[in-house]
Amino acid sequence: MSDFPIRLLLIEDNPLHSRLIQQLLKTDTQLRCEVEAVERLDEGLVRLTRGKVDLVLLDLVLPDSEELETLWRVRLVAPQVPVVILTSLDDVKLAARAVESGAYDYLVKSHLKGASLGRAVRYTLARARARGGEWDSPMFRLAQQQFLKASQYMGLDDNVRQRLLFPQRAHMVSFPFFRDDHSQVETVFGYRVQHVLTMGPTKGGIRYHEGVDLGEVAALAMWMTWKCALMKLPFGGAKGGVRVDPTALSRTELQRLTRRYTTEIIEMIGPDRDIPAPDLGTDEQVMAWLMDTYSQQIGHAVPTVVTGKPVVLGGSLGRKEATGRGLVFLIEASAQHLGLELSKATAVVQGFGNVGSHTARFLAELGVKIIGVGDVSTSLYRREGLSVKDLQAYVDEHRVLDGYPDAEPISNADLLELDCDVLVLAALQNQVTVENAAQISCRLLAEGANGPTMLEADDILHDRGIFVLPDILGNAGGVTVSYFEWVQGMQNLTWTLDEINGRLKSILLDAFRRTLHRAQKDRLDMRTAALIEGVSRVTEAKLWRGVFP
Repeated sequence: MSDFPIRLLLIEDNPLHSRLIQQLLKTDTQLRCEVEAVERLDEGLVRLTRGKVDLVLLDLVLPDSEELETLWRVRLVAPQVPVVILTSLDDVKLAARAVESGAYDYLVKSHLKGASLGRAVRYTLARARARGGEWDSPMFRLAQQQFLKASQYMGLDDNVRQRLLFPQRAHMVSFPFFRDDHSQVETVFGYRVQHVLTMGPTKGGIRYHEGVDLGEVAALAMWMTWKCALMKLPFGGAKGGVRVDPTALSRTELQRLTRRYTTEIIEMIGPDRDIPAPDLGTDEQVMAWLMDTYSQQIGHAVPTVVTGKPVVLGGSLGRKEATGRGLVFLIEASAQHLGLELSKATAVVQGFGNVGSHTARFLAELGVKIIGVGDVSTSLYRREGLSVKDLQAYVDEHRVLDGYPDAEPISNADLLELDCDVLVLAALQNQVTVENAAQISCRLLAEGANGPTMLEADDILHDRGIFVLPDILGNAGGVTVSYFEWVQGMQNLTWTLDEINGRLKSILLDAFRRTLHRAQKDRLDMRTAALIEGVSRVTEAKLWRGVFP
């Protein structure tokens, strides 16, 4: 217990409710708090401006403010102070919008008990403290808010909800590696996060990028949990990364970095523990070095410690293009649902790395006209259509799209707002925001990247009738074929490319149909429906396994 009392501000206009809440807080022996109560929002806002408030307990209907406007005004004055909603409004849609808007919890007064209130206060403060420093990541906040929104709609048990908000294991390391001249030793930060261990071994990529931090990796691990559960794969979610710019490293420097990173996380990984794969900034060569380093420590070759490795080392046919191919399978299914004829459709692809380039190629093979593409260097537009073959040849020679002669250079913002039938987001997170969502001009938005659409933008897209193929469904082709690779390795089997693509399509379309059915039945957006599908499966597994001891 803390030596200092928790300072709570209760904004509640009903004196009876105010006394009851304060009495319930006193019954929790694990809480030591000082409660200051006010009856009007304007009084509460004045108190917040003076500072030294650890948490706000907020009624949504007050004499001078109602519903979400009450929360928004508190967040505007004190954005860093966590807020727990205490209300008589038992409305699941309002609850979902409240947590979407930044509330840490939403409690209905008629269901309120001392244990639930005290736990909500304790856990909210723990979450707020954990979000500081390394955890304070826009991606992690987005992943948590998406999960909380889904949990409100599905009425998720509070014990499970709290358990799934943070990863089960998080490993952060700093380690050195020599630069090529051997006169300079570079020290970098590395991470490996395992979100849920309930479902089997954990699975997730390793990314090398200068923006990697603990919060980002935790968000990706959480999304991987829902993704694997949605696909009915026997994995929990994991993710790893190193905060480094891989384009600034030579091949030998990259190898030394990878081998040292592997030794730092070697106790966490293994074929039946945690299986890494390629992600942003890594490829099959990096996986080969990781496999070799692990195998040297074990004393024999262990191909199944990673997926996404070269075929000659036990990799699977079709793995490299699996995410893009899977996304196009799902775009076809979405287009059929929307009555969109792809052979007459136009598409814009943001991102021209592994996922984006393969997506563009497979779409072009279906007759889709690619009118815009972009990567980190530039964005390109040509209303008559771009040759994906020529674009790929140019990138193979020059590494980036900048300087490509047969198209008009445009900004990334203009690329996203091009009038098209299909918009593919295959770059980085936070691309569609509340600022530009109203300008997005497509019928189908397909997410190949992780977290490219902010939560507030989801509502705008949904209200505008834009069909969103969410990331945990849209980019699940990669982990699905990684699962195939792991199975082939564990059983010493080799499947043909046709077998792999057939199995991939079957699993993805099954997940698409289940998600679409739930979205239509419960009148939800596709992202929330997909999350509920995944979270429900994880919840069922957790309840079956129970709590040890």
